Amino acid sequence: MKEKKQDVPDSLVRALARRLDARVVETHISWILLTPGFAYKVKKPVRLPFLDYSTLARRKRLCAEEVRVNRAMAPSLYLGVVRIAGSALGPQIDGNGRVLEYAVRMRRFADGALFSERLAAGKLQPADVDGLAALLAEAHEKAPVRRKAGSRAANPHGRALAALDGAGPLFSPAQQKYLKRWFDEGVAALGGVWRRRLRRGRVRECHGDLHLANAVDLDGRAVAFDAIDFDPALRWIDVAEDAAFPAMDFAAQGRADYCWRFLNAWMDAMGEHESAGVLRYALAYRALVRAQAEYMRGGRTAQARSYARAALAWSRPAPPRLVITHGLPGTGKTFKSQLLLEREGAIRVRSDVERKRLFGLGALESSQARGLDIYAGEVTARTYERLLELARGILLAGFTAVIDAAFLMRHERDAARELARECGVPFEILLCEAPEPVLRRRLAGRVNDASEANAAVLARLAGAMQALAPDEWDAVRAHRPRRRA
Repeated sequence: MKEKKQDVPDSLVRALARRLDARVVETHISWILLTPGFAYKVKKPVRLPFLDYSTLARRKRLCAEEVRVNRAMAPSLYLGVVRIAGSALGPQIDGNGRVLEYAVRMRRFADGALFSERLAAGKLQPADVDGLAALLAEAHEKAPVRRKAGSRAANPHGRALAALDGAGPLFSPAQQKYLKRWFDEGVAALGGVWRRRLRRGRVRECHGDLHLANAVDLDGRAVAFDAIDFDPALRWIDVAEDAAFPAMDFAAQGRADYCWRFLNAWMDAMGEHESAGVLRYALAYRALVRAQAEYMRGGRTAQARSYARAALAWSRPAPPRLVITHGLPGTGKTFKSQLLLEREGAIRVRSDVERKRLFGLGALESSQARGLDIYAGEVTARTYERLLELARGILLAGFTAVIDAAFLMRHERDAARELARECGVPFEILLCEAPEPVLRRRLAGRVNDASEANAAVLARLAGAMQALAPDEWDAVRAHRPRRRA
């Protein structure tokens, strides 16, 4: 039996708002009624190219779906689905009588708590960025997996071109032609990569719309809300595509340092450095999605234009290079490489993290507690092979690669230099040094650190270290600003 279209009159929402003493916020697909303790989201009876809320039965089902998909990252925010019943002039939440409409009931969060608002106000801190990366990585790890061959979720090309078409007026004809060709070339180059990632379980039920206005500080923790409920294909996507959204948004809103901090934290947690091949495509695509949304909302606004510029920027990367660190434990390799990647834009791989990953250990797990010797010579060799393998993929994707490792031996540094030569990129060494008493003090004070080096390890490595030879000093990097990718 065909569902009957049922309109939700604006007067019903206004009447309910008066009864609840609520403020109404209106979007193109919903009304949100804000009370001191709760928010009630009512879906508009609209049918658009990308969603269908045209019947009461659909809205009821999609309210329930919205609660389900959002509880993955915001369990305390989404409280359930409520009925709006009674009369058009006297509607009540879960009242008696005929059901007039359904709404999602949410916990109300404080004004100004959105990541987009806090970023604009200069209040968003690095710890907030790390919290969002950790939230997303945990949700991705637990998310249901799809490996179905031929799933359109694996390949975002059609969605990218649709977004380009929707944002088209923001670009000149030459820019539109260039971006269309760039995306076409991308799908030709990445088709096999997407299919392999699909088979390996990298397509999962994700958020699908995680720009910074859909992330919020709730009780001091990062929470993501408003995941896509209306089209599963926009939610069942490659995890790298999901992570690209907030990263892109940070950069588009003038905080490229937060973009790179977020991406590296998410990659470290997920072990997703191999996603670099699809990541640049995803970043440009996500910029187009926001450009289209802002254009539909207000035409050629400053925000719409900034996202359009971001799409072009991601498609035109700065020349990549390979940077390695060199120094004993405690010399600040991770600290200095973190500053570098945030300031200049890069993807980093860390020996302390990847060494443990070879044994199935988390970054902060103790290998000693598991009775493992992860610092044996053959393990170190395997670790460096893995670091170079990951760096190769990062460089070929057009990103600067930073390898955070000791590189104490000449043959290890030579292997990295050879990789740079093979990839046709500049090679640089980030020299890290400190007096031995300082190193001992730092190692003794370490907590919650991926490295397990102690004073005994320091003494052993100091005795074996091969200092930089005269012919290596040409690669020691000068500390000068560079253009971000």
